[in-house]
Amino acid sequence: MAKINFGGTEENVVTREEFPLVKAQEVLKNETIAIIGYGVQGPGQSLNLKDNGFNVIIGQRKGSKTWDKAIADGWVPGKTLFEIEEACQRGTILQYLVSDAGQIALWPTIKKHLTPGKALYFSHGFGITYKERTGIIPPADVDVILVAPKGSGTSLRRMFLQGRGLNSSYAIFQDATGHAWDRVIALGIGVGSGYLFETDFKREVFSDLTGERGTLMGAIQGIFAAQYEVLRSNGHSPSEAFNETVEELTQSLMPLVAENGMDWMYANCSTTAQRGALDWWKKFRDASKPVFEELYKEVAAGNEAQRSIDLNSKPDYREKLEVELKEMRESEMWRTGSAVRKLRPENN
Repeated sequence: MAKINFGGTEENVVTREEFPLVKAQEVLKNETIAIIGYGVQGPGQSLNLKDNGFNVIIGQRKGSKTWDKAIADGWVPGKTLFEIEEACQRGTILQYLVSDAGQIALWPTIKKHLTPGKALYFSHGFGITYKERTGIIPPADVDVILVAPKGSGTSLRRMFLQGRGLNSSYAIFQDATGHAWDRVIALGIGVGSGYLFETDFKREVFSDLTGERGTLMGAIQGIFAAQYEVLRSNGHSPSEAFNETVEELTQSLMPLVAENGMDWMYANCSTTAQRGALDWWKKFRDASKPVFEELYKEVAAGNEAQRSIDLNSKPDYREKLEVELKEMRESEMWRTGSAVRKLRPENN
């Protein structure tokens, strides 16, 4: 583990140079990694682990769409693909990758297969952090660990296939065997992390819920919509409004930020753009910071977690979700976006 200085603060970080794949393979050579759930994170993590030489099996409900997806991805029923209970019996590490609401419903099944010495792995701190609400209280004689890739399972897989890595946080909630650290780092390397930074379950879920509702998804969609609507109301065409709001940001400017930072992106734009951005960014910060403070308080109080538990557990959740997603998908801005994407050179 290395101490890395981030903005004046030292943090614990593990890289693939310090903990190479061959070491991870040695640590987990006698383990069977059971991926429970094949939705958002399951495919990416499991396929990366398999390609990296680990012993991986999938636990999924037979006959479900995700069972069929697992078969399409190369998992073989009776060999590497099993019903959930059988996978739990076979696995020494149970990667609990179903949704937060799904974890609550499935927990009694998982818990009875957590025999001494096994490891329970999460990619989100939700179930453990809010254990009084979720009922997810692991036995004392198993390791409880977390690797949280900072992106979707799709991105994790794509970057792995490109020879890159998606950064992940790691945490240990319970070290029953004395080997939880080796296990969690080996798994983090195995799933394709670029580097691993230390956190705990509570900080992971607080930052994750804030980020998803904030700059990663909620806030960015809100800002896109606000600017697009202002441009349209002032007579700009849908194509112009979309290109100035979304396309230039995602296709041109964000790659520059990712490459060398925001200041470097500014330096590679026109002086007029630089001047305007420098004059206005603090106004946007000051306007939005109270919203972020309110959001963080709601997360810390458990209100956002409870809302997710209550709504996502309803039997008609997916139907209502589709209605909300349809509203966004069929908005003028994103219908314009669909047309713009089709005109990109790589699509012609």
